[in-house]
Amino acid sequence: MAISSFILTAGPIASGNDNAVALTQADGTHGEGPTLLGLGAEGWVYVGLTIFLLLAIFVAKAPKRVAEILDQRIADTHRQLDEAKQIRAEAEALLVEAKRRQAASAGDAEAIVAHAEAEASALLAKAETDAATLIERRGKMAEDKIAAAERAALVAVRARTAEAATTAAASIIAERHGADADKRLIDRTIAGLGRVN
Repeated sequence: MAISSFILTAGPIASGNDNAVALTQADGTHGEGPTLLGLGAEGWVYVGLTIFLLLAIFVAKAPKRVAEILDQRIADTHRQLDEAKQIRAEAEALLVEAKRRQAASAGDAEAIVAHAEAEASALLAKAETDAATLIERRGKMAEDKIAAAERAALVAVRARTAEAATTAAASIIAERHGADADKRLIDRTIAGLGRVN
């Protein structure tokens, strides 16, 4: 931006007029105005006019485009609301159905519980009967085993007793009977064989 300086001179000029004033610019721009960003006043007028025309073109279309977008969003919102109402109606129908099923199943559950309790009582009674029968059977088996063990022990004792008696008799006979005693015994036995009873 150029700064102009004006020189006022009150001295005599060549024409001789004492009161003449001469105005001159010291920087030599000769009437050009100030500039901003390299553009003078005329350039800024063109820039402003261009901006105005662009705004007029785009602003005229922009409200129409904004209205179209808003209408589309409103339509989408209405569609979503309709879908939400439909889903809510379906959910309410499902809730009614679920409550009906729950009420029916509550009655069924009571019947199932009563039936299960009856079955449990019957199973308990059968288990008690089976347990008593099993205890009785096991007791009988134990008694039979004890009796068998007693018989086996009695047979073993008898066998040991017979073996001991045989051993004792053999040792007594061996001590008391010699060849002479055996000869007399044999003779007597032979003589007894010839007799008829």
